[in-house]
Amino acid sequence: QVQLVESGGASVQAGGSLRLSCATSGDIDRSYSMAWFRRAPGKDREGVAGIAISQHASRSADSLGGRFIISRDNAKNILYLQMNDLQPEDTAIYYCAAGPVSYSLLLDPAPYNVWGRGTQVTVSS
Repeated sequence: QVQLVESGGASVQAGGSLRLSCATSGDIDRSYSMAWFRRAPGKDREGVAGIAISQHASRSADSLGGRFIISRDNAKNILYLQMNDLQPEDTAIYYCAAGPVSYSLLLDPAPYNVWGRGTQVTVSS
C-alpha cells in the first residue's frame, strides 16, 4: 500500500521560508505525477505546484508569484516544496498527492488518487 507522509510544517513569521517534504513508502508507480495542495481555513483546496514526471515538467500556481518551488529527488522518492517569502495568507494545511495526472491537470485535485495527511504551516505577521 502506497503512503505519502508530509513533514516540515511549522509556525514562522512573514518573510520567512520553509521546505516541506513528502516521503513515499510502498510501491508507487514512478511515472505518477506528484503535487502539493493546500487548504486554508474556510477555503477550498487549492493547487500549489506539481511535477509531471513522465513529461519532466512542473508548474506552480500563478498567484504565488514564483515564491514556491517544487522539486523531486527521484533516487529517494521524496517530493519537496521550497516556500519563500511566506505571508499570512499562506497559512494552511499542505498536502502532497500522487496519481496518473497529465501536465494540464497538475493543479486539479480531482485526478489524484493517493494523498498524504497534511502538514500545518502557520505564518504570522
